[in-house]
Amino acid sequence: MKRLVVLTGSGISAESGLKTFRDSGGLWEGYKIEDVASPQGFHADPERVLNFYNERRKQAMEALPNAAHEALVELEKYFQVVVITQNVDDLHERAGTQTILHLHGSLFEGRSVADPGCIVELQDDIQLGDLAPDGNQLRPNIVWFGEAVPAIEYAVQLAAIADIFLIIGTSLSVYPASSLVDFVATENPIYVVDPVIPDVKIDGNVSYLQKSATEGVPMLVAQLIEEEKEYQLNDSDES
Repeated sequence: MKRLVVLTGSGISAESGLKTFRDSGGLWEGYKIEDVASPQGFHADPERVLNFYNERRKQAMEALPNAAHEALVELEKYFQVVVITQNVDDLHERAGTQTILHLHGSLFEGRSVADPGCIVELQDDIQLGDLAPDGNQLRPNIVWFGEAVPAIEYAVQLAAIADIFLIIGTSLSVYPASSLVDFVATENPIYVVDPVIPDVKIDGNVSYLQKSATEGVPMLVAQLIEEEKEYQLNDSDES
């Protein structure tokens, strides 16, 4: 099966009602990003940061996967699919996608403040005094501004072996996620689905679908499946 890699951003989650800080000029639900999404913000007021992510977790749990999330699952019948997401919700999981790499962490994981590798699954709120298995305070397992992105090396490997690469709902403005497209083989197709075409030059075999995720992704998925069916039929005829 062909390897199909999908990079998703906030645009796909926004259509399930989850807002991002870019919706309101650098504020996220009324908070300054540096106050709730940086190590410095956590050091200054850990309780505020924990409460902020507790609320984000509740919002994510109340949201539902949309038509774009669900359409991507259909691709798994015909392709070897990996979704690389910049989002920290679990909407891809709940839609049924089997293989997901969370570049920026997950609201449903906590980790030790002392050891990024000491990670626990999470459903409930994190409070001050809640400890990781190593005995240190738990914090959300979210990659904050100024922190390294541990999963990026694996994401680069996935992009490099992709036969088809999809970009959905992202402006490609956040590094290092934005660099993944540079590792896709130039002869392999890249599809971009977004109402606003990213202001980033993408080299190679690129097609743009200027539509929302819920409208554009089902259309693109139907096209890719039809093309793959035809390819497999021709391939079997020749053999």
